[in-house]
Amino acid sequence: MPNPRSAALTAVFLVMTMLSPHGVAGAAQRDPLESLRDEATKARDELEKATKQMKGREKDLAASQVKLRSTLKDLAVAEAELNKIREPLAMLANTSYQSSGAVGAMSIFGGGDPREALRSTADVTLMAKSQQALVDRADDLQGRRERLAATAQELQSRNAVEQTRLQQDVDGLKDKSAQLTKQLNTMLDKLAVSKLRRLQLKCDESLAGEAKEFPNGLIPAKYLCALPQKGHKLRADAALGFYKLNSAYKRRFGRAMCVTDAYRSLSEQHSVYASRPGFAAVPGTSNHGKGQALDLCGGVQTSGSVQFNWLEANAEKYGWFHPAWAYSNPFEPWHWEFGTEAE
Repeated sequence: MPNPRSAALTAVFLVMTMLSPHGVAGAAQRDPLESLRDEATKARDELEKATKQMKGREKDLAASQVKLRSTLKDLAVAEAELNKIREPLAMLANTSYQSSGAVGAMSIFGGGDPREALRSTADVTLMAKSQQALVDRADDLQGRRERLAATAQELQSRNAVEQTRLQQDVDGLKDKSAQLTKQLNTMLDKLAVSKLRRLQLKCDESLAGEAKEFPNGLIPAKYLCALPQKGHKLRADAALGFYKLNSAYKRRFGRAMCVTDAYRSLSEQHSVYASRPGFAAVPGTSNHGKGQALDLCGGVQTSGSVQFNWLEANAEKYGWFHPAWAYSNPFEPWHWEFGTEAE
């Protein structure tokens, strides 16, 4: 006879499955690591946006500073022109003050020769026009000077405010960056991510393609990924494959793999070649220089050992193999490579 309680639980389970848009899987919690990635991406995007805004402020401020310099230069020119006519203006003012009698056309009605009076009137009219032009020029220069001075003052005030805002943006970015770094590291610590997982997160497999473009032994550090074994690095794709191989090895033998050598720079290749000429690869030709070769220890270096046999049986699952030449010429059971014989 069916158990009533069991039947009831089954019914509840079926109802929840039908109501959930993703079934039971939808009720599962999201991967914390994915949340960490999302937060890191969000933080990066926020900082990029804020940085663009800050650079926009810098560009606007620079343009405003150029305008200010141009305005101050024009103001100096206007000042110089105004100074040139200060003396003629002073003389004109002094002459007008001293000549308080009738001038110009009024002298026609005085005594004397009418022709002389007309000539005198023409001279006075010409002088009056010249004087008026001087006064008008002075007025124009004075107005221009005042406008330029006002513009310069406004620009100086605005630029001072913008410089303060820009500094606030820079300080804000620094604080935000520090805050986000602390936040993300806290999340990472809460995840209790292993050292290996941290290495995997930092190792971008897309770097492998770019690393292949560099000469043997001359791959920049930023294209290499660190191994759990301190001081050793490999090309990104080889490193990611090794992380998995190392984990499997650790599950089998209870300890991480023993590594004596990994990526070898050109200078290191020369050093090895100098100590073992005829045995070590010619500098610039070693697979170590391509970041896809390892020299192992911890038992692997002995052909036929449990560790060596385990690697022979399992390494290819993770992209690693023992090259054919290393079985005989020269015999190097410790040397393992990533990829294929053709690479």
